Amino acid sequence: MISEFIDREEEITLLEEEWEKGEGRLIVLYGRRRIGKTRLLMEFSRTRDRNGIFYIAEESSAQIQINGLKEKIAEFLNDPLLSTLEIKDWELLFGYLAKNMPEDRFYIIIDEFSYLIRSDSRVLSVLQKLWDTKFAYSSAFIVLSGSMLGLMSEKVLSYASPLYGRRTRDILLEGLPFKYAREFVKMPSREALQLYLIIGGVPEYLLKASEYGSLAEFLEKEFFSKNGYFYREPYFIISQEFKELKTYFSILNALAYGHTKPTEIANFTGMETRSIYPYLENLLRMGFIERQVSMLGSPKRGLYLIKDCIFDFWFNFVFKHREEIEMGAFRLSEGEKTVYLGKKFESFVRDEVLRSLLPFRFEKSGRWWHKGEEIDIVAVNEREKQIAFFEVKWSRLSYQEAKRILNALRDKAELVNWHVKGEERRDYYGIVAESIEGKEELCKQGFLVYGIDELL
Repeated sequence: MISEFIDREEEITLLEEEWEKGEGRLIVLYGRRRIGKTRLLMEFSRTRDRNGIFYIAEESSAQIQINGLKEKIAEFLNDPLLSTLEIKDWELLFGYLAKNMPEDRFYIIIDEFSYLIRSDSRVLSVLQKLWDTKFAYSSAFIVLSGSMLGLMSEKVLSYASPLYGRRTRDILLEGLPFKYAREFVKMPSREALQLYLIIGGVPEYLLKASEYGSLAEFLEKEFFSKNGYFYREPYFIISQEFKELKTYFSILNALAYGHTKPTEIANFTGMETRSIYPYLENLLRMGFIERQVSMLGSPKRGLYLIKDCIFDFWFNFVFKHREEIEMGAFRLSEGEKTVYLGKKFESFVRDEVLRSLLPFRFEKSGRWWHKGEEIDIVAVNEREKQIAFFEVKWSRLSYQEAKRILNALRDKAELVNWHVKGEERRDYYGIVAESIEGKEELCKQGFLVYGIDELL
């Protein structure tokens, strides 16, 4: 049974707008495995009685790919003759379509296009030539979709690609935000948030989680079992993108252990520091890691962190404890889970809900650190000289604990070098936690105070 289609309104709208423009369109859709590209394209192609060619490529030889696409084209054109023709190269196949394509609007959707490139990269030059001479001036609506982010970036989107400058739109499909991700599961809101902080907004992962009534059972069966769905998932993802698996795994493992500076990563992995950077750049480009710099600080001094939720959780708990998991002896402690959730909860507040918590619009936000001091979130409005400071805690706080944290936050805020030399600035101080006693009293004192229930 096909699951309910949730969200993706922005992406559907973009595709609709491109479709309505009438002339030839060439769209590149890309995103990590399991993110929902195929489902998005299926939903788009089904509406309004649209007609066209929908081909899902597989990892096979170029000839098998040509034969498969040939059958789809023959079916669309209602052309039994094409099915009998022996076609051995992409130019003949796409050339045949270009000569026989209808005048009315139609789509050519090639899903997992990266497999076509990997089997025969000449398909790019063929498409470039026919786009320039035929498809750009036709009613063809072409979508090339791929999951191999490195291959799509290098071969389709980059300056060196034959298709460079031809695409009329590119769409990077990312994970769903929490407000939509929670619709997949039947867990209570707080438990659904914990799940989201662990697996993110990847639709297929959420569908797997929806089979369970509790987070604990889901983690035990699908992460901490050698037969679990997620037990080898990062292996599949990284092996699809990179050849040097051991090197990339070593770097990600270093980050999971808290080694966030290039020199620390190099020492952990036994590599020279200068040789680390190309690997870090590749991981950044894939969206697996991120580089953070101190808010309002020097951009040269950055830290590297695992960004992808699945990778972060997996390297922290599965990769580190493989032997125990293989023996069926691993149990995730509440303390370890709380530390992990606290880190991801901070990112969630900053990325998804911060705008709803502040009394002003901010232009940028991020973590701040300097000489051993750290503030979880700093957000600024340069024009109005307004600045907000937040601490984020995955814990239940008493009134005294919250007040102590807020007083310390106020002291640390004085160290933030931003409009301090005789210039007036408006400061706001806030705290977000699982729950906070005496919240109303703290709000009366001018603090911005929020518990989890107000965010969900």
